[in-house]
Amino acid sequence: MAVKKLLHTRMRVNDLERSVKFYEAALGLKVARRHTSPRGAQLVFLATPNSDEEIELCQMPPGAPAVQVQPDLMHLAFEVDDLEAFAAGLKAKGIALSDGPTKTGTGSVIAFIDAPEGYEVELIQRAK
Repeated sequence: MAVKKLLHTRMRVNDLERSVKFYEAALGLKVARRHTSPRGAQLVFLATPNSDEEIELCQMPPGAPAVQVQPDLMHLAFEVDDLEAFAAGLKAKGIALSDGPTKTGTGSVIAFIDAPEGYEVELIQRAK
């Protein structure tokens, strides 16, 4: 028996609007829907291009412990057509690469940017 498909990945954040603006500006993701959970958490689901999977951003109600993301615990990875051009677009928006670009053993090129809350985003230009 196996699951049918991945629907979303949830990430807790301290500042929901700051995170939403980052993912919209840096990656071009779009808000698919917003709502409040039964526990009072504010939720935003971000649609990812060419994928059914979404990213769920969750801000807990006031009084909840702050999010403290452990370094290098997890990251999101997105494919880009031209990493150099994508990085130039990020730079124009005031977003710097935190690592890379680096050519991998497969010939792909990867780089990273830092998202709010300490999450990391990997950008991958696949080898042709």
